[in-house]
Amino acid sequence: MVVLILERVPLGLRGELTRWYLEPKAGVFVGRVSAMVRDRLWDKACGQARDGGCVMIHTSDNEQGFRIRSWGKTARSIEDFEGLFLVRVP
Repeated sequence: MVVLILERVPLGLRGELTRWYLEPKAGVFVGRVSAMVRDRLWDKACGQARDGGCVMIHTSDNEQGFRIRSWGKTARSIEDFEGLFLVRVP
């Protein structure tokens, strides 16, 4: 399972991502894709985000059961605290 959250990105990027994911809310994408497709879509999102930001949450084999990636200017920051992902609200 993959959740991709985009903030302040071009509409064209959101349109491209709807080919692979469902968009239940503006800028929030959910889907199930292979790791290779997930990583390529992440690279595409980061490359086209301009001044926006991206956060990706996907399943992983760790204690929490997921990993979080963050890129660009987002409203919240992700902190890695001794192997646990925490969200910091400024």
